[in-house]
Amino acid sequence: MAALDTPSNHVRGLGRLCGTLWSALAMGVLCCSAMAQQSLEYQVKAAFLLNFTKFIEWPTAAFDDEHSPIAICVLGDDPFGGALNQIVEGEAVNGRKIVVQTIRRLPPPGSCRVLFVSKSERDTRKLLTGLGPGVLTVGEGDGFLSDGGIIAFVIDNRRVRFDINQSAAAKASVIISSKLLNVARSVGK
Repeated sequence: MAALDTPSNHVRGLGRLCGTLWSALAMGVLCCSAMAQQSLEYQVKAAFLLNFTKFIEWPTAAFDDEHSPIAICVLGDDPFGGALNQIVEGEAVNGRKIVVQTIRRLPPPGSCRVLFVSKSERDTRKLLTGLGPGVLTVGEGDGFLSDGGIIAFVIDNRRVRFDINQSAAAKASVIISSKLLNVARSVGK
């Protein structure tokens, strides 16, 4: 019977331990790198959401009065991790304060001017048909526009870009500035 406590067994055991530790370290680095990249992606998307408010004209009936805030609502899981709140803090557009709300179901009519639909939400087509006029809907991926969304974030060559659905904007009674249309990756009619 071979001895279990030999130097070669110690070396092999140490080698396995080092291999396991290196694998765990590599997975941690990859995980943290992916999380940092996702965090940066949503910081960029948060900045876009704020800037979209500067290039949208809502119907006057969309607001209670000239001081009503522009509410950016996040429907579903919040992927921004506080970035959206930080970016809009102290911001105003045309004298209207920008506020952020995280919601779990469709908001009452008039409470949100920008509705970001998180990837966690299912059946976006049904969700979007339940909205009243004057809501700029923003989501992620190609399917969002075909479901009736107005602006969809896409990743193009590792950059955050966006596409616009003009007919959905017209149905929602929101007017998108030509300046915003010109910087979109694509504009559908």
